[in-house]
Amino acid sequence: MVSEHLELNRITGASAEGLDLQPSPRAQELRQVLVDFMHSHVFPAEGEYDAYRSRVGPDDHRVPPIIETLKREAKALGLWNLFMPQLSGIGQLDYAGLAEVTGWSLHLAPEATNGQAPDTGNMELLHLFGSDEQKRRWLEPLLEGTIRSAFAMTELDVASSDATNIETSIVRDGDHYVVNGRKWWTSGIADPRCELVIVMGKTDPAANKHRQQSMVLIPFHSPGVTVLRDVPVFGRHDQHGHCEVAFDNVRVPASALLGEEGAGFRLAQARLGPGRIHHCMRAIGAAERALAMMVQRASTRIAFGKPLADQGMVHQQIAESRIAIEQARLLCRHAAKVIDVHGNRAAAPLVSMAKVSVPRVALEVIDRAIQIHGGAGVSDDVPLAAMYGWHRAMRIFDGPDEVHLRAIAKNELASHSSA
Repeated sequence: MVSEHLELNRITGASAEGLDLQPSPRAQELRQVLVDFMHSHVFPAEGEYDAYRSRVGPDDHRVPPIIETLKREAKALGLWNLFMPQLSGIGQLDYAGLAEVTGWSLHLAPEATNGQAPDTGNMELLHLFGSDEQKRRWLEPLLEGTIRSAFAMTELDVASSDATNIETSIVRDGDHYVVNGRKWWTSGIADPRCELVIVMGKTDPAANKHRQQSMVLIPFHSPGVTVLRDVPVFGRHDQHGHCEVAFDNVRVPASALLGEEGAGFRLAQARLGPGRIHHCMRAIGAAERALAMMVQRASTRIAFGKPLADQGMVHQQIAESRIAIEQARLLCRHAAKVIDVHGNRAAAPLVSMAKVSVPRVALEVIDRAIQIHGGAGVSDDVPLAAMYGWHRAMRIFDGPDEVHLRAIAKNELASHSSA
């Protein structure tokens, strides 16, 4: 007879009692305002955004002017900096439903509400660990949406899924630090509004492997900072760019250190935790839009004498998509609730589960929508191809699936061995 020791909610240490995933009245009000904003302002602006990007070409990374118009409108409606509980007055569970709605239009809505990566993660870092001067110089304009920023951690020559591998050096030289290294997938740095680059490198290679790293704040226009190229994602160049960047003897004052020396790995984990769940929230929104497009296409497209929606196989694809989205949403909101109640560390296993499962769900639903759209689905006449490329990349950035699966398994094994 098998006698496993089973325990409810072992992974989080959180009680299942009172696990209320209902958003607050304030969040419900904000969501309605946001949904109205999406339909009245964002969706109508998508054509103008795409036309501008097509006209200027992929090498021009200026933001389409319609974005600044949307930002002003969103700020006037109170849809601004919703990601930061200290400013918005709502928690991660409340934000989950709002971030999901912005995921309906990934290129426009997050930035329109000042909730776009990588700026949100950088703002959280500056809020938690920045000095008063760092907050004044960098956090305030980021919160106002007048500048943009970049985060440089991933490196071309090492497996950056293990952040302890990074080789960029940050060496103390009197009252300065000198930075040398090469990064890539530095998102946001191609945008002409980018003023700040947060760089992670090694200040003490001889220390414990999780105490070797530090972060410094580098003004983008500093001598020695060179953008080598913008790296396309599945052949597409995003407006803000994902660039390979060289740092050659870049000097910054010692006051540019973020937090303390040796805290870089800890800061990175603090930054990536909320960022991962925010990406998942938006991915659920993308899946919802893909499903809506699937239903619309199936209802209006005639094949073999009747609408596609009357075909049994299409019924199954629609049903499977709805089931998967609801499951993903519950997992994502469960993780957000645990963050609110118990903090990022307690929620880490759930965040890892969401980071693996939610992009998979989004890809499955988007793929079904592409299939039902036929030739249109793989064209740029509809947004599905671009949506698919981004969410496929999501299985790699902020930790590839394999890293999160490893963490989930280790947590599970440890919990059973201690039972």
